Amino acid sequence: MQLHLLDGTYELFRAHFAKRPPRTAPDGQPVSATVGILESVFYLLRDPGVTHLGCATDHVIRSWRNERYPGYKTEAGVAPELLAQFELAEEALRAAGVVVWPMVEFEADDALAAAAARWADAPGIERVVILSPDKDMTQCVREDGKVVVYDRRKQMFVDADAVRAKFGVSPESIPDYLALVGDASDGFPGLPGWGPTSAATVLRRYRHLEEIPVRASEWDVRVANPLALAAILRERWQEAVLYRELARLRVDVPLKESLEDLRWKGVPRAPFEAMVARLGADHLLSRVPRWAGESVGA
Repeated sequence: MQLHLLDGTYELFRAHFAKRPPRTAPDGQPVSATVGILESVFYLLRDPGVTHLGCATDHVIRSWRNERYPGYKTEAGVAPELLAQFELAEEALRAAGVVVWPMVEFEADDALAAAAARWADAPGIERVVILSPDKDMTQCVREDGKVVVYDRRKQMFVDADAVRAKFGVSPESIPDYLALVGDASDGFPGLPGWGPTSAATVLRRYRHLEEIPVRASEWDVRVANPLALAAILRERWQEAVLYRELARLRVDVPLKESLEDLRWKGVPRAPFEAMVARLGADHLLSRVPRWAGESVGA
């Protein structure tokens, strides 16, 4: 069997920005994104290969990383009507029978990484599929194929070879790569002068920041301006290490569920009907892949 791990925050943003008529609940609250994520998850659950599912969300945008680096991403710029739906979407997914991990101290990406690390080698698990387009998640990809990333929008699997093809480095070097080139979506700049080509060229040979020789004369790779790059890395070493800390996903997130808890058992009728009434989205009842208690394929 496969374990699917869903980036709920991305799915909520994707639903919010999808081209669909605005939708409000009977109480006037905007619910377009919440309804959209339910539609998306129901589409996913129609696949008979999706038997075990966990969904991680950013209950709040800020995390431990904001304490480490003030410039790290915040809720600034996120539409208020979208922010207001984070908790509602979590409740809606639970009402649909999906295990949800709402993150406060950690980020959703940390929870996905922790789940992948915890269950990839569990008995009966053939593969963990992380459903996210986020480049941060590629560091979780395993060389043995036990953990892959899947971009639902592009309908594309990303294995270790695909990571190397896209970034020029192996999955284990992704945090080091992001430390050098920066990550605008997360709010840290990387080191000046270091671009994707130079970072990939050096890290293909040395894998991690600590393994890069201090002096460019000791490098056995060809890269433009090696003296300048080596000097910048020496002078801004602490920055590079901090950026890598921000980019590296945490696998120590406490997840109380067992693997069996992640088995999707269908939509519990009463809680979901109550949620549908709250959302004012009766059409969702016809989208339910399977009600709890129904046999698979019923």
